[in-house]
Amino acid sequence: MRKGAKRKAASQKQEESHKPAPKPKRAKSSKPQPEPEYFEDKRNLEDLWKAAFPVGTEWDQLDSVYQFNWNFSNLEDAFEEGGKLYGKKVYLFGCTEPQLVPYKEENKVVCIPVIVAVESPFPPSDKIGINSVQREAEEIVPMKQMKMDWVPYIPLENRDNQVDRLKSQIFILSCTQRRVALKQMKIDRLKKYEYCLPYFYQPLKEDELEQSTEVQIIFPAEPKPVFCEFDWELDELDEFTDKLIEEDELDKDQKDAFKDFVKEKVREAKKANRQAREARKKALEEMSEETKAAFENMRFYKFYPVQTPDTPDVSNVKAPFINRYYGKAHEIF
Repeated sequence: MRKGAKRKAASQKQEESHKPAPKPKRAKSSKPQPEPEYFEDKRNLEDLWKAAFPVGTEWDQLDSVYQFNWNFSNLEDAFEEGGKLYGKKVYLFGCTEPQLVPYKEENKVVCIPVIVAVESPFPPSDKIGINSVQREAEEIVPMKQMKMDWVPYIPLENRDNQVDRLKSQIFILSCTQRRVALKQMKIDRLKKYEYCLPYFYQPLKEDELEQSTEVQIIFPAEPKPVFCEFDWELDELDEFTDKLIEEDELDKDQKDAFKDFVKEKVREAKKANRQAREARKKALEEMSEETKAAFENMRFYKFYPVQTPDTPDVSNVKAPFINRYYGKAHEIF
């Protein structure tokens, strides 16, 4: 063996003799396993009430509608076997009712969501009414003008099945207006959404407006407009005008102009009533017996949230009235 090789072998032995002994491996301590989490299964129609757009609600109030975890299990149960809406074709729309209700030992004004269900073989209407105290005239416009339409609602368990999607029996009034685009919208257009009411015309029943003899008067006087209601059957125009002057609601110099204004409004209202009666008569003449039967059997149901420990108590504010077009619900829940 060469001398260099001997020295190398000797140095390796020396290094090995100085190496520290390997430490014994410590047994791994087992980490405590976290408790398994259990999530409650989602109900099949759990998001139905949220899917229906709350028509006529102010945009800045929408978030307050959803601040509570409202429970509409009564609406869901209505679609189950034995329920009021089981197997029926139904059209749903939402609305809100601001009410003073008890919540956590105090009274609070709350925007209560309400769902109206219309049992009908066809859409109850394709129009929206736009009306308010501030607006001089009522507008009836196509839903699509306000980016609203009836769309099928698909229960959770059917959302992956294209065939079931096409067989939907539940339709909701939906709105595709994006909230992010509201900043660019003109004020008048924006306000129209707040004055929207789902429209319904019942051709088999004379409309209240056809029978009405009252006109809303908004007379553009100075220094402030005159707001009043004039009934052309019960009120005498001269006496009505003199009373407004006595109450300092109208200036004496504007008496004749006011009377002419009222007469014109009365003529317009009578003409509108006459046209409405003629239109209803014509619609009835052209209507099939099947459609007549559908209108006769159409039913309106109004659903309020079910009482829970986490939500305000709305049991004392339930009312059958829906709106001026639909009138009262046949049943409330």
